[in-house]
Amino acid sequence: MTKQNAHDRWQAEFATQAGSEQRQNRSGIEIKPLYGPEDRDAGSDQAKLGYPGQLPMTRGIYSSMHRGRPWSRRQLVGLGLPEDYNARLKQMIAAGTSAASIIPCNSFMRGFDIDEVEPELVGTCGSTMNTLEDLDIALNDIPMERISVALNDPLPFTLLAQMLALGDKRGVPWSAISGTSNQSDYISHFVANHMFYRLSLAGSRRVLLDHIVYTNQNVPGWNPVSVVGQHMQQAGATPAEAMAFTLSTARQYARDCQARGLEVDSFLPRFTFFFDISVSFFEEIAKFRAGRRLWARLAREELGAEDPRSWRFKFHGQTSGSDLTRQQPLNNIARVAVQAMAGIFGGLQSMHTDAYDEAHGTPAEEAARVAVATQAILGQEAHLEDVIDPLGGSYYVETLTDEMEAEIVTIMAEIEAAGGMYAAVEQGLVQERIGRSAVAFQQRLDKGQETIVGVTAYQREEAETAADTGQDRPDLEQIEFQIARLKRFRQNRDQGALHRAMDDLARAANDESTNIFEHTIAAARAGATHGEMVACLRRELGVGQPLVAA
Repeated sequence: MTKQNAHDRWQAEFATQAGSEQRQNRSGIEIKPLYGPEDRDAGSDQAKLGYPGQLPMTRGIYSSMHRGRPWSRRQLVGLGLPEDYNARLKQMIAAGTSAASIIPCNSFMRGFDIDEVEPELVGTCGSTMNTLEDLDIALNDIPMERISVALNDPLPFTLLAQMLALGDKRGVPWSAISGTSNQSDYISHFVANHMFYRLSLAGSRRVLLDHIVYTNQNVPGWNPVSVVGQHMQQAGATPAEAMAFTLSTARQYARDCQARGLEVDSFLPRFTFFFDISVSFFEEIAKFRAGRRLWARLAREELGAEDPRSWRFKFHGQTSGSDLTRQQPLNNIARVAVQAMAGIFGGLQSMHTDAYDEAHGTPAEEAARVAVATQAILGQEAHLEDVIDPLGGSYYVETLTDEMEAEIVTIMAEIEAAGGMYAAVEQGLVQERIGRSAVAFQQRLDKGQETIVGVTAYQREEAETAADTGQDRPDLEQIEFQIARLKRFRQNRDQGALHRAMDDLARAANDESTNIFEHTIAAARAGATHGEMVACLRRELGVGQPLVAA
């Protein structure tokens, strides 16, 4: 039987058994039932693949990838008082976490101190971190110089300012402090995470650029920019849209830095990325492989980067919380494992795995341990770190990578036509597109074209499955203790030094030639609280307002 005859026979038998149903992934790309050599151009495949650590970067940004540079296992920790955070972080380090992430209380994310909001809300979604004293307690017995820290610290980056001041207090040189300003991407906040914006859009642009300039010059191990695709995807963007918006945002920030007079290879190696990893397994792998290839090309050909470090698409992945369900929460363990494998095969540099009870609230200790152990099992028991890009060369994966790349390029061109990402967000173009995609996915669920196990199929009685899980809310007496501690901190400050530092911060906001972040650090040294620093800059730079599609 000839190859063509065999193919025709298969196609006829398939049509008889499975019919002619069309399937597509979350990005709207049609998925065929079978892929083979006919889908590939053997001559161009090697050029598109290359080798890890070499252009076009499809297979990974380092030559050894996870074989020689295992992904760092981060676990987002945020609950209760600073003492609670410190205890949980030590437990996670003992369980295998190799880097730290600090998640402050939602009041912090909104730009307030804990005594400016209702006590019942304090410490429920993150740790109470308002002062230098709080951070010192949270990192008690944690060697700042030996652990990388990701700070969920939206601009004006008061938490990093306090961390640098704490380094001075402990005698730790800034050159030994490493990590990432994990919520520095203000564009993603205006588009998809409205709780996080604090300053006007124009003011946010100024503060981020000052932050990049200052840390580049003074904190060599710090990554001041983390471009966040996660917010976009969790708000409803498809995986292809999330990648396109993220790359367009990075392009915008790079252009802004160049307009500020910075040489591209002085700042681009310290750009990092942060993505959601959905349960759409192969789609996510193709998303990351396509994004890595596109970033290397954009950095070289458009931005003019010559340093190979600038071409590296360094990204952190978090398993998608929006895929988790309150119903039958133990099913989330399987979802997280699948998402984590997609991130590993996609070539991430660090990862957070969600706990199965996060749809209910802050994870309970045992659930967090399972989440951390999932990474260890995948890497060391399943040996997923042994082979670089193990799905490279797959007819399906390579075809899907090319198709995802084409879709991402099309969306990026739409953003460029609008004047770039900053202008597209001002116009509401990005927000409108995300809204349409969110509605389209919900419609697919309603029609049964997508399945959520335990929710739209395989349901059981809610009473049997939605048991009370998650971390208990902080005791109100503890919160009252923390508020009293904040009050004592304020009373014990050198009021003269504090007022001088805050006046200098206000003047810096109104002087384009003065670096705002330098004066944020000075204010932290003088004992300014998080809320005081944010309030000062809100007065001077304006309050952030929603930018929504018409």
